[in-house]
Amino acid sequence: MIRLTFDPFDPGALLTEFCRGRSEVGAVASFTGIARAEAGATVALELEAYPGFTEAEIGKIADGAKARFALDDFAILHRVGKIAPGEPVVFVATAARHRRAAFEACDFLMDYLKSKAPFWKKEHGPDGARWVEPRAQDHADLKRWEKETSR
Repeated sequence: MIRLTFDPFDPGALLTEFCRGRSEVGAVASFTGIARAEAGATVALELEAYPGFTEAEIGKIADGAKARFALDDFAILHRVGKIAPGEPVVFVATAARHRRAAFEACDFLMDYLKSKAPFWKKEHGPDGARWVEPRAQDHADLKRWEKETSR
């Protein structure tokens, strides 16, 4: 499942649903990203995407992760629109026979989502709005996967 939503979501409910009925899966790993207030510098985070295109691009990397890490399944839910500090922005879950694959696939997918997924991010604060680009560390996090061999 790959989905974009304007609506707030409950990561716990998503994880419970994702785990339901998985009698042959040995591990589920998940990550929830939450909007930060940045000590009052951010009053809202705004994410833009191209519906259809963004999901398709995420789908390409997610399908690659599924093969690379021998995943049984994955789920990615990403907010778009205005998001208040403290609200979940992204939920990623991976299911695999073994924990290492589930953890690594979840990490891999988040590194991609943070650096390369086609989202445009703007932070709104007391001094106005500013566009946000991935940090050098975000690119470095993604680059480490290029150095590792396929599973």
